[in-house]
Amino acid sequence: MRQHTRSYIRPSAAFVAAVAIAGVVAPAAHAADAGAELVVSALPKASPKPGEVYDENVVITNKGTAAADGVSFRVRLTRGLDFPEPVAGCTYSTVEDQVRQAVCKIDEVVEPGASIKTAVRFKALPKALMEAVEYGTGSTGETPGEGFTDSYRRLALTADSTADLVAVGDDTEALAGNWQSVTATLRNDGPGWIRNQESDDQPALMVHIPAGTAATEVPKDCSPFGIDGPSAPGGTPGAAVYVCTPADHTIEVGQSLLYTFMLKIDADAKTTTSEVKATSVYDIHPAFDMNPANDKAQIHIAIPTDNEEDPTTSGGSTGGSAGGGSTGGGSSSGGHGNDPQGQAVGGTGSADGSVTGTLASTGSDGIPVVAGAAGAAAVFGGLLVVAARRRRAGTDAS
Repeated sequence: MRQHTRSYIRPSAAFVAAVAIAGVVAPAAHAADAGAELVVSALPKASPKPGEVYDENVVITNKGTAAADGVSFRVRLTRGLDFPEPVAGCTYSTVEDQVRQAVCKIDEVVEPGASIKTAVRFKALPKALMEAVEYGTGSTGETPGEGFTDSYRRLALTADSTADLVAVGDDTEALAGNWQSVTATLRNDGPGWIRNQESDDQPALMVHIPAGTAATEVPKDCSPFGIDGPSAPGGTPGAAVYVCTPADHTIEVGQSLLYTFMLKIDADAKTTTSEVKATSVYDIHPAFDMNPANDKAQIHIAIPTDNEEDPTTSGGSTGGSAGGGSTGGGSSSGGHGNDPQGQAVGGTGSADGSVTGTLASTGSDGIPVVAGAAGAAAVFGGLLVVAARRRRAGTDAS
């Protein structure tokens, strides 16, 4: 199983977990001498239920040769965590990607060989799921920079909760020999928000192109799917199966991500059906999704015969059906689902739906505003892994 520890808490990254600091706090002085070397103990692992408060002490030890005159202790949280209450001596803010941050000044002199304790406290919000907490100080007691050391650590945790990925298909009509757009949708019914903190096997929607059709325009967030993973850049036309992921790997509670494909209908095509499936980038069922009944849905294209009247297009979503249709992606030749045709333009996948709430900067219970961009075009960029990868098992954070 491939595990890549990533921090989404940095200025160009996104999350970290919530923590509160207790104890004696006062204006911090910088380290008295560069000879100080502070080391912070590791927090124990946990799997809190939504609403529970995590409350543990860490020990700060000076292993250097000079005293540290004051300590600046920082805690950062991912968006599913929050501080239980504000603590005197701490400054609270929300940084990039809705990461909550507390910087607390501990007015104590830590002599060489001496240790002090401070509390790390955070609570799991109703939408908590895959989270991370950063905590610690600089090696000489200053506010830490980016990256992790013995002075500044990271704790990944998975809340005792779930999230329900839902696949939504499309039901439309088309004429043989014409073009027709279809839209597949990936929705998160919660209660947890979704972003895998510990692996690149992120949530995704697998889309099979109906037999008798070929994908000529493909969303940039959708890559051809190979043996066990993405096999070509997003937006590549002509494949039989695609895997679509959000550009930032994040799906908020209640958010829907729409992926629209333009299909060329074969001249001799008959009514056709294929499958869309809520899964992961490597087609592994996410462990947090405990409701597989709505993981699959259908793309259905009704194509009349010569004895039927011409249809009028009536696109409409058919979402979250328990019984997915046939996985009738086209064959590898003959123009049935994987022959490059038309222009390889950017797709029209877009994010639709958002979660709103109050963004707390001082340890409130509010849930940050999450903007869900609704529109026709979703730019995916280079976040998908292009080369086919070996299948991995599991996505639980360790």
